[in-house]
Amino acid sequence: MQLQFLVGVFEFVLLIFSLSFHECAHAWMASRLGDQTARLQGRVTLNPMYHMDLVGTLLFPALAIFGPMIGFGMFGGLLIGWAKPTPVITRNFRKIVRDDNLTTLAGPFSNALIVLVAFVVLTVISMATPGGHAMVLGTFEGGLNMAAPSGLQAFVLIAILAIEVNLSLFVFNLLPIPPLDGSRIVRNVLPYNAVQVYDRIPLWVSYLLMIFLGRFIMGLFLAPLYALVYFGLKLV
Repeated sequence: MQLQFLVGVFEFVLLIFSLSFHECAHAWMASRLGDQTARLQGRVTLNPMYHMDLVGTLLFPALAIFGPMIGFGMFGGLLIGWAKPTPVITRNFRKIVRDDNLTTLAGPFSNALIVLVAFVVLTVISMATPGGHAMVLGTFEGGLNMAAPSGLQAFVLIAILAIEVNLSLFVFNLLPIPPLDGSRIVRNVLPYNAVQVYDRIPLWVSYLLMIFLGRFIMGLFLAPLYALVYFGLKLV
């Protein structure tokens, strides 16, 4: 139970950092493409205080991560959350649709970048440390090597959790459900009348879709992605 709680703390901290990185990427890309709205509000930062949403950044992730430990498993296994939306005024862009899409995709691809960095770290550990390969694969499979140096084992665990959290955020944010990033990409290709209907989807409907339909869709994509990462680590 103590180990499970410690892993939960790692997941929670990584999720908050990853959400901040995600929103910072939106703000940075918007600034690069001509819209300084988010930059002027101090959103080009990794400081979670500028991005935090009470429900999406704190309450929901806490229930999802720590809820199963106290018998509340409704959201268990969902390593997702959301932060305060990054303000974007698209009329400030030179090419509105293209630049809006680039700003939108910067968020999910920032999570993909964290996955890549964590994968490289695990690869280096596998290749450069005695017994590193077995430790990395064993930890990925859910076990901990208590004989390994505690600092190195913790580093491996954090890198693997970073991959799990950010793959979840990557897939989650590309779902075409308002107000997620994927919905903005879809909105930019819909005809005018369809956009009017799309924009009127109630927020409570979006939340239900994210929690229930989103969970099903994520399950379809995450398992192959995890398998691909595991296969890559085995080849090292």
